[in-house]
Amino acid sequence: MPGPSAATHPTRVLVTGVRGKTGSPLAELLAARAGVEVLGGSGDPATVTAAGVRPTAFSWDDPAGWRGAVQGVDAVYLVRPDRPDTPELVGALLDQVPPRAHVVLLSEQAADDPDPDGWAVRVERAVEVSGHSWTVLRPSWFMQVFTDPRFYRDLLAGGGELPFPDGGAAIAWIDARDIAAVAERALLEPGHSGRVHELTGPEALTLPRTAELLSGVAGGPVVHREVTVEEALTGTEGFDRDLLALTYDRVRRGSFTPVAGTVEQVTGRPARTLAAFLAEVGSTERPAAVPIRNTAETPVT
Repeated sequence: MPGPSAATHPTRVLVTGVRGKTGSPLAELLAARAGVEVLGGSGDPATVTAAGVRPTAFSWDDPAGWRGAVQGVDAVYLVRPDRPDTPELVGALLDQVPPRAHVVLLSEQAADDPDPDGWAVRVERAVEVSGHSWTVLRPSWFMQVFTDPRFYRDLLAGGGELPFPDGGAAIAWIDARDIAAVAERALLEPGHSGRVHELTGPEALTLPRTAELLSGVAGGPVVHREVTVEEALTGTEGFDRDLLALTYDRVRRGSFTPVAGTVEQVTGRPARTLAAFLAEVGSTERPAAVPIRNTAETPVT
């Protein structure tokens, strides 16, 4: 794959979910590129303050504003929302995106396992049949769930339990910044059109091993506790509950265990290990007791 280079002509890129876990580092990378204009899509543009990023009104709940957000863009980074009508929403949005624009979709690892006609695959299909050139990113679970107060950070501060219904399976955790680095290349450089990139960290870790590594920054020992899926779903309902239940089922099936070398193939450097990520985070970040899933802006991007 080609390495980083300046754009050969002015390029306008819309980043949806620009304040999310992948959107934020991606916007920084794009803004550092010569000749790239970065539009930071957000339902509240006033909160988009990153240097070199132009705040842009974009909300999945406001289709009337989509045309203005995508006007003149050459590429779109698409973070799917977690809602039943997402396949239809994505299709409707891409109908308004200029035909020349390349679309990079943030999906999830092994999205077609176990159901090749499931919700995640239907979102991907909406991109693939849109008439645009496209790339699909399928990342594993984000390391950032351990440093986010909405997820596991506060639960693990000072040591404690890591409750997770893993069924003994391992997860190839990935740093969201590595996803952003691949997205940058896919948005700006040739060689990615029509590609589905499975993205993972460099190793699959069991939950007990994950807990052991977390102990190093949590301020005390962390121990994995196997819980039932029903326990993990406590407090969720409706579509969110159904999607999360499927995700945990896929964890237990081993869908997030395979390791892919795509990050290194695309960027020229290995993906970060969880140990390296936690060493960088250090004791200033405490690795929240709510369900986690690898989708959209709320939990991972």
